[in-house]
Amino acid sequence: MEWEKAKTYLLLFFVLLNLALGGLLLMEGRRYRVTPEREQTIISILEQNNITMDARLIRRFTPMRTMSVSEFYYNVDDLISIFFGNATVQRTSHARGYVVSRRPAELMISNGFISYINPMGRGGIDELTPDSAQRLTDDFVGAHWPDFQLDVRYEGRDSILLSYKQVYRGHIIHSNFIDFYVRENGIERVEMQVSQVLGWESTDSQPIVSPDEALLTFVQRAHGRAMVIRHMDLVYFQEDGGTDPYVNHRAVPFYRIFVAGDGSDPFLINAVTNEMINW
Repeated sequence: MEWEKAKTYLLLFFVLLNLALGGLLLMEGRRYRVTPEREQTIISILEQNNITMDARLIRRFTPMRTMSVSEFYYNVDDLISIFFGNATVQRTSHARGYVVSRRPAELMISNGFISYINPMGRGGIDELTPDSAQRLTDDFVGAHWPDFQLDVRYEGRDSILLSYKQVYRGHIIHSNFIDFYVRENGIERVEMQVSQVLGWESTDSQPIVSPDEALLTFVQRAHGRAMVIRHMDLVYFQEDGGTDPYVNHRAVPFYRIFVAGDGSDPFLINAVTNEMINW
């Protein structure tokens, strides 16, 4: 009989414990969620400052971990093989990197920034459209950088820009990019900068500012300039770069705000400090 009572009490204890944990999870979820009232408030503030929010506001802002990354790195031989194949090239080293050429194409590497220019183009296109340009760059990226995905596609007057970013465990690494400039004769220019993702810096997450607070920072920097926000998201961005291969760096969460008419470059706001870095 005593055992039956003990089992009943134990079962009741676990039921109450589950209810308590469920309540804590519910409270935690509400803590990191933008309420409809707050969303309407920031939209009103935006409108008062001639800014239209033509995008869905991020509603959840749960704590995020810091990422550990290497310095911007490259392998010269691999890059030569990718851009020139087995062709004979002229390779010149300088204090900050290399210049590799096979006329008219030229590959320049300087402090981790890589630029490939080929006025003749590579992989010509019968008819230049955003889709045909993307098929060309998708094939190229898939063959050499399979962990990069198309992030932004921007159509200019006579060229199309396609920007690929590295994706690590579902997170976009904004500072690791490969940009392609495509014309009818194919890929004319490639610009890229890549660091090696080493994993999470620690198992602990840190709070980030809410999306409406980040938008308020954006409003304060805009100074009444009329704009239309067409997209907003959360990504990782390498805080600093370097040329020492033995020094690791940090990539932290950033809000990206894309504005209509400004091409592919978003405004970046540190999601931890709520500071805008590129206005």
